[in-house]
Amino acid sequence: MELGEYYTKLRRSTFIRSVAVLAGGTALSQLIMVLVLPILTRIYTPEDFSVLAVYTAALSIFSVAACFRFDIAIPMPKRDEEAVSLLILALIGACFSSFVLLIISFVFPLAVTSTLGKPALSGMLWLIPAGVLLTSSYGALQAWNTRKKQFVEVSRTRMAQALAGASTQVGCGLLGNIPSGLLFGQMLSAGAGALGLGYRLARNERGMLKSVRLANLWSVCCQYHRFPKYSTLEALTNSAAIQVPLIIIAAREIGPEAGYLMLAMRIIQAPMGLIGSAISQVYVSRAAEEFRINRLNIFTGKILEGLLKSGVGPIILFGAIAPKVFELVFGSEWQRAGQLVTWMTPWFVMQFLASPISMALHVTGNQRIALLLQIFGFLSRVGMVMTATHLIGGFVSEVYAISGFVFYFIYLTVILRVSCISFSAAMASFKVAFPVLMAWTVLSVASVFLCQIKIW
Repeated sequence: MELGEYYTKLRRSTFIRSVAVLAGGTALSQLIMVLVLPILTRIYTPEDFSVLAVYTAALSIFSVAACFRFDIAIPMPKRDEEAVSLLILALIGACFSSFVLLIISFVFPLAVTSTLGKPALSGMLWLIPAGVLLTSSYGALQAWNTRKKQFVEVSRTRMAQALAGASTQVGCGLLGNIPSGLLFGQMLSAGAGALGLGYRLARNERGMLKSVRLANLWSVCCQYHRFPKYSTLEALTNSAAIQVPLIIIAAREIGPEAGYLMLAMRIIQAPMGLIGSAISQVYVSRAAEEFRINRLNIFTGKILEGLLKSGVGPIILFGAIAPKVFELVFGSEWQRAGQLVTWMTPWFVMQFLASPISMALHVTGNQRIALLLQIFGFLSRVGMVMTATHLIGGFVSEVYAISGFVFYFIYLTVILRVSCISFSAAMASFKVAFPVLMAWTVLSVASVFLCQIKIW
């Protein structure tokens, strides 16, 4: 195929165009957040980031399951009438979960701050239920727009979230509102887009929303009962496996170790968010259809090959040079965060490959396997960190990074098996991407050498 024909084929591909739209919006939003970080690290201290780390961890744990996972089922039904019922159920779940958290925060504030290990959160606990409501509602509305192929709208909201979050964090920091400015900005950056998408839904789908009846909601709830039954606990354990160890480190480690982890994870997730999340959204929009026509294995294999070519190399390169980059960009006191990025690189490579195609477990009806996997991940990762806090001491964060790699390697293996992708087929995808990966590896080694001899 000539270059011109190949370019024409890419332009005509709806999948490529969809990924490009989402990746473009994600790239701009990530760029905004990354550019503002050197400012934030000079306004706020590592201890302030430690408080933010705990708040973000709590927000991530609760918001991912607040909709009782009806949100991830929204792209799957053939009929929009079923999908809009799932959306209403998801939004009801978000309101209910947030209300329960609000009651707990007001009735047991000391118990909550003691559990989280950060007394500095006292007086700001209301930000947790408010953040959960915005974040989970945005996730449900984003799923609806994904179903309707409204990728431009999703991209716009991501940029709006980044601008709202960054401006709030910088503005509050300059005014001396520390660390609540970090928390409030994080809440806006995670869920501010819910208002825009909600207004668009009410304006464009008014007739469909009015047609929803209680009987329809109950029927759809029964039909998709596996999602709240299995996927809610799965989502909780998946998020908790990442976030609970961070809370443990914040509570037990002396100094701002959780703050270093927070910055390291935010930076290394930027390249992942650029391509991985965009591909994940488009994969969700097509996976159910591909499964119905018995092409899920081919479709998933192509996605895996694209992930290997597009994102793994940059993650490896950044992990190699992170200690030097963090010292130059964020200041010498943040070099520890760069060292943690290097340790976490294998973990995030595996996560980058597994997360975008993880919906294959749900599309194929394997919610029970997904649940068992996440329970295993939670127990193994928390167990390794708890063991490290008692036996190893100073290397708890490094053990946390290793546990992430082990879990996501196993997770990816199971996803490929469920998708009916054989070992030979997976290796074939790796061989196709091998020249690209080798080029990035050579560049990484050369960059580390240049750093050591202090050329840059």
